[in-house]
Amino acid sequence: MPWYAVHTRSRHEDRVYVGLVQKSIQTFLPKIEVWSKRKDRRKRILVPLFPGYLFVELLSLDNQTKLDVLKTFGVVRILGKPTGSEPIAVPDEKIAAILRIVESKVEVQSLSCPQVGEAARIVDGPFRGIEGTVLRTDLEKDLFVVTIELLQRSVAIKLEGYQIEKI
Repeated sequence: MPWYAVHTRSRHEDRVYVGLVQKSIQTFLPKIEVWSKRKDRRKRILVPLFPGYLFVELLSLDNQTKLDVLKTFGVVRILGKPTGSEPIAVPDEKIAAILRIVESKVEVQSLSCPQVGEAARIVDGPFRGIEGTVLRTDLEKDLFVVTIELLQRSVAIKLEGYQIEKI
């Protein structure tokens, strides 16, 4: 049976998962364990591996089945061709690979590191909340050099990867 990727509303993956399971549709929501970024404490939480997406296994792709999926609260669409309305199946090998990643319990991090010349925001340390432009990166050492406009003067700061995010 083919698997299809379903696009959900932002942060509605769990609600869509529950809605689809209640409709007896085979659903797969891959989650990984990450450290939460709370101000007062750190703890491990489960978050979707692909935010905004989950997978459904459908026997047939008739109109009634598509309608059942699309009428579930929080579902935006079933991924497919941009111009057509026909969904595209996700290969079984890719689903198996995602399942192996989730079951392996290895530390997985999705990286959205800013590139040289892109705007970035500092999220940790004494400069938290300040925005600047990335001048140089060294991903092997996990270092970023960011220039910040202060009083019409540029100041370069070296930061580690966890201290910076792409805007």
